[in-house]
Amino acid sequence: MQTTIEKHIELKAPVSCVWRALTDYRQFGQWFRVHLEGPFLAGKSTGGFITWPGYEHLRMDVVVQKIEPETHFSFTWHPYGIDPKVDYSQETPTLVVFTLAPTPTGTSLTIVESGFENLPPARLADAFRMNDQGWSQQLSNIEIYVAQTP
Repeated sequence: MQTTIEKHIELKAPVSCVWRALTDYRQFGQWFRVHLEGPFLAGKSTGGFITWPGYEHLRMDVVVQKIEPETHFSFTWHPYGIDPKVDYSQETPTLVVFTLAPTPTGTSLTIVESGFENLPPARLADAFRMNDQGWSQQLSNIEIYVAQTP
C-alpha cells in the first residue's frame, strides 16, 4: 500500500501568481473550495467550511508548518475527515507540501502528501484513495484559477 501521494503540474503562470494562489487564504479558498477563517501563518492553525457542493457541512482545519516565499508551503491536516461523529484530532495528521520552481513558461508545482501510514488501518485505504483523486482535481482547479488571475 502506498503511503505518499505525489502530483505535479506545469502551470502557465509566474511563480508569484501561483504563490499567491497557494498562500493567500482567500485565493486558496477560491480554487480549493473552502471558506477559510484566517490567513496562513507558520506555526498557526486556520480552518473553515468546505464550499464544494455536497460537502458544505464539513470543516477543514490545517496547521501551517513552513512558508518559504515562492518556493515552499506546507501544512498538516486530517485527510478525508468526512464523518462528523469522529474526533480526528486523536490521529496523527498527514503533511502536505507544495513546492514551486520557475520554468521557461511559468511554474512547476509539486504537491506531496505523506504520512498516511500513521492513520488507523480502517481509514488508510479510503483516505489515500480519496485524497489521491482529490489532489488530481485540485491541480485542475489551480490551473484554471491561475490562468484567470492577473
